Amino acid sequence: MITVSKEDYLKAILEAESEGESVISATLAHWLSVSAPAVTMAMRRLKRDGLVRIGSDGQVGLTPAGRKIARRLALRHHLIERMLAEMFGMEWYKVHDEAERLEHAVSPDFEAKLLARLGKQAACPHGSLSERESPASRRRRGLLLLAEADAGQDYVVSGIYERDRKLLEFLEGRGIRPGAELHVSGKNYDQTLTLATDRGRVTLGRSAAERVWVAQELPPRRRGSLKD
Repeated sequence: MITVSKEDYLKAILEAESEGESVISATLAHWLSVSAPAVTMAMRRLKRDGLVRIGSDGQVGLTPAGRKIARRLALRHHLIERMLAEMFGMEWYKVHDEAERLEHAVSPDFEAKLLARLGKQAACPHGSLSERESPASRRRRGLLLLAEADAGQDYVVSGIYERDRKLLEFLEGRGIRPGAELHVSGKNYDQTLTLATDRGRVTLGRSAAERVWVAQELPPRRRGSLKD
């Protein structure tokens, strides 16, 4: 039987992989805010059910059966986030937490209705696609982390790490959200960035800048508008 707890673990493994993290018990304990013994017991059950593999080095990976369940739940989460934002107008920085609460309550019939209404090609409010992407995949699409951006250049925000509500609210307050345009005015000695956004001149630390993906593809007619 696939319980809510098992689904949460499987999706967390998939999401951690997509963020390029090393998936070990400590990673899952942090992501799910549970104790190390709880993770150990959960991994034992998931391994018994044929849903995860655990290497001799402690690395956790999904089996094909486990990945199928995780992808289905991730798609449901994606659809709920889009429903909340596109149909109900919920703020982009709030939809992740709400979708976490709703994703287990959605029936297959309602999920099918959402899929028919919304499709699965568009990005979620945080800029993520329905199929979880690795950092390498994002880089192949020409994206880079804001922390790696060059001074004096214009960028558009492509995606933001969505699991930290305080980070999302912090970035929103500085005009940094998916689709937002920004100009990197300077890269400072203390590893902060000085940015120009629609909130004016702001400073962003490296830890936050490493959670934001950007593309250097502003429409030509709007280039430079943040510098004027």
